[in-house]
Order: sequence, then structure tokens, then C-alpha cells
Amino acid sequence: MTVNSRGLRLIAVHAHPDDESSKGAATYAHYIDAGAEVLIVSCTGGERGDILNELIARDPKSRRDLAGLRRAEMAHAREIIGFEHRWLGYQDSGLPPEGTPVPKGSFADVPVEISAEALVRIVREFKPHVMITYNEQGGYPHPDHIRCHEISMRAWELSGDAEAYPDAGEPWEISKVYYESIFNADRVIKVFEALKAKDPDSPLVAQAEEMMGWFTRRPSDATARVEVGRFFERRDEALRAHASQVAPDSTFFFWPNELQREAWPFEDYRLAASRVPTDAVETDLFQGIVGGVGDDGAEPRSPAS
Repeated sequence: MTVNSRGLRLIAVHAHPDDESSKGAATYAHYIDAGAEVLIVSCTGGERGDILNELIARDPKSRRDLAGLRRAEMAHAREIIGFEHRWLGYQDSGLPPEGTPVPKGSFADVPVEISAEALVRIVREFKPHVMITYNEQGGYPHPDHIRCHEISMRAWELSGDAEAYPDAGEPWEISKVYYESIFNADRVIKVFEALKAKDPDSPLVAQAEEMMGWFTRRPSDATARVEVGRFFERRDEALRAHASQVAPDSTFFFWPNELQREAWPFEDYRLAASRVPTDAVETDLFQGIVGGVGDDGAEPRSPAS
């Protein structure tokens, strides 16, 4: 079914620059192509991220100004996909050893009610119909990802409340909020089975068998599968734009895109909450909102109306 998303707006809240390209870039390209506006919010600048690309690590700029380098990488990824972008402005918390506190003043150290106000302000300005964020574990237990979940859900709850953050703009209620669930066991098993059936002697089969435990660690809890296979190359190009964070042999690029398109041409999401009627299984994140799948292209109604 053709998606008509004219006049609809989607906001995706991510912890660090590069998260938006590894977790949903094909979805963003898909909806932009269908006429929607897409805004990515990066909560931190990624200042404490490790440099995972040896060639970039040799560049003096990566040691002198990692924050500036990651901003330039983000600008490149934005050009490739075409989304709008905002920095929330907080400092990367890093990934301290278990039991070690995060640095003072970093994103995960700032109280939720304070950092949530900055996100509420953006929500009320952009007026999104759909929000994408991480689940309660942050997708994986990084302190910035968990805090990203917490402020996103606070914005979901309070952005439409006139008494909450009264100086942060006119109230706006988001219609639906999703947790990204792109790296899930169903997807990996399906692609692996397709690889074995297509080319059982491929060296990728043996490599995949060694990594299947890691690949299948995340449960399959998706309620929405958005078909975005034709944008997989742009997704990968955007991720490679974050060169300091992505090695050329990264597992992000393990499965050939043609194989993925045949076996699993989707990016997956779990509906966390909705203020509009929804189906148990969805193929469009705007489903249930005027202007989504099957709509005649009329301007969407306000979720608060």
C-alpha cells in the first residue's frame, strides 16, 4: 500500500550522533520520501565516544576536537537522509564501569525533569504526530540511552499539559510513541535462514553461526514493521558518514542488502503508547492518524482535537 504522509511529522529522539543512522535511518528516508517532516534530536554530542575506526583515530582532529568531528559527521548524515536536526545540548556521559558514577553535569547526571523541559520545548515547536525513542533499557544499558528513554516518555506525558513547563511553548499532544526494535531475533534468524538457503557454502554462514548468540540476544517484540528496503543503501551511507564510530568491517554491514531485501525488508518498532485507535500489527507508524496509510491526502487533524 502506498504511504501518503503529506503534512505529518515524526520526531526521533536519540542519545548520540550516529544512533539515528544505525537505528532507523531507512525509516526516516522512507517517510521523507512520502512527504512527511522528520526531526532527529540528538541528546548529547557524543564527546566521550570511543573512536572505532583506526584510520580516523590517526587523524589529529579526532584527538583534538572529537566533539567538532562528530558534529561534522552528523551534518553529513543529515544531508544524506534529508531530516531536520536539533541538538538537545547535553554532554555525553560515556560508559563508566559498573558501579562508577557518570561524570558530573553529563546527560545522565542531569535530573530528568530539567532535561525533559528542553525536549518538551522542541516537541511543542515541531508538533510531531509520532515519536520514536528507546525502550526502558535504552535499547542497551548505556546511561545516556536510558536517560533518553526517560525524558522522551516524560515529554510524551507532559507536552500536551498546559500546566507542565508553562514557559516551553503552547501545549501539543503527540498521537503515538514507539520504541525502536530494529535489531531483533526474528529479523536475524530470517536473514540467516535465507543466507543458508541461497548460498550454504558462503563463508558468511560460518561467520554468522559464530555470532548468532549475539545477533539474537534482543527479543522480538515488534508491533509495527515498516517496509523500507529500497532505502538500505542510503541508511548505510548515512551510517558510514559517522566514520569515527563505524569501522569499515562493522557488523552493521554484515548482511548483504539484497539478501536483507529478500528476507526482511523492514525496520521494526514496538508501539509503546497511543492516543488514537491502532491495529495489533501495523505497517505504518502514522496508522490511525489522518494522513497516514490509505488517507486521501488531507491535512492531518491535531492529535489534541
